[in-house]
Amino acid sequence: MSASENIPLPAGLTAAARPSLAGWQRGLLVVAGAVVAIAPAFLLESFQLFQLTTAVIMGLAVLGLNMVTGYNGQISLGHGAFYALGAYSTAILMSHLDWSFWATLPVSAAVCGLVGYGIGFPALRLGGLYLALTTFSLAVAVPQILKYKAFEDWTGGVQGLFLVKPDAPAWLPGELTSDQWMYFVAVIVAAACFLLCWNLIRGRIGRALMATRDHPVAAEAMGMDIATLKTRAFAVSAMVTGIAGSLSAVAIEFVAPDSFSLMVSITLFVGMVVGGVASILGSLFGGLFVIFVPNIAEAISKAAPGVIYGIILIAFLFILPDGFAGLLRRIAGRLRRRG
Repeated sequence: MSASENIPLPAGLTAAARPSLAGWQRGLLVVAGAVVAIAPAFLLESFQLFQLTTAVIMGLAVLGLNMVTGYNGQISLGHGAFYALGAYSTAILMSHLDWSFWATLPVSAAVCGLVGYGIGFPALRLGGLYLALTTFSLAVAVPQILKYKAFEDWTGGVQGLFLVKPDAPAWLPGELTSDQWMYFVAVIVAAACFLLCWNLIRGRIGRALMATRDHPVAAEAMGMDIATLKTRAFAVSAMVTGIAGSLSAVAIEFVAPDSFSLMVSITLFVGMVVGGVASILGSLFGGLFVIFVPNIAEAISKAAPGVIYGIILIAFLFILPDGFAGLLRRIAGRLRRRG
């Protein structure tokens, strides 16, 4: 990434050093994580498993937003548009061209990455509220474009497109239902994306992204190509959110323009803040929050679930202003001090 790869960052711009875990501790965490991820497929009912699948997918979409807003400091209110593009890329290829779901994922990622790279160019001249307004306009425009008559033969217009969940491969031991297999697909794809983003953030590129977020003048003075960093960050962010949209299309088995209204972008932003800004793991908690808390609010009051949801959200932000990730960091810090 231009000259920035050969120039060391100053101490003030690097991530804080943290004590590393021992090998057996990392192994134990991996095993525990695998058990927690696999168990729901065999313990939950079909609808509950569908909700959890949706939450995992939403957590992946929140991760995409976190990459550009949390780690690079660019405010985006239009990531619902990339979510829609990913969903429609998969839906069109599967319904019209009879592609398999797995074959559509690279195409969906490429389409969203290219669009994100193009949208990233305004980020070179815009910032703050101006960039937020630009991405806001994108989120408003995309559903209307999908309804446009010239594209109806491909997008289905207002009626949308119907899909079928892929069945589990025959070579797998045992018999998995389509809901169980879809859950595993979502977990596998999300885990791969989370791991890739985690490695990216821990490397030089991640430190450069955070440097341009926190000290743009100092970063530019050191020779970093801020323009390239911003556009690439937007492209990677759009790719991750687009992949989540592809998963969502197959999990729900239906796409329509009205399913990708501005509320999708707002929901992703809420998930990022609740889970923890600039937190990889916090994105997953954000996905769980935006899927399950509205259901809890509706169970409390069917007459005014939106009011209850708003109260829960305000209370949560008041108690945990730095999100779930901040809570986990404080708990981990206390355990290390006691140790």
